[in-house]
Amino acid sequence: MPTNEKEYNGYLLDQLHALQRIEKIAKKIGNEELLEAIEEEKRFVNEKLYQNPSLTAE
Repeated sequence: MPTNEKEYNGYLLDQLHALQRIEKIAKKIGNEELLEAIEEEKRFVNEKLYQNPSLTAE
């Protein structure tokens, strides 16, 4: 479990990077369903990463 916002954001960025690597392969093989699923997951991660207010806002 992340102990602070910086660590949590690091996990989210790792997820985005993994999705980008998978997306690159999906584009090569032309799998549109997989590309749609990846885009949806990227939206979910970005919502968490750029949430307002941030985790530290009080």
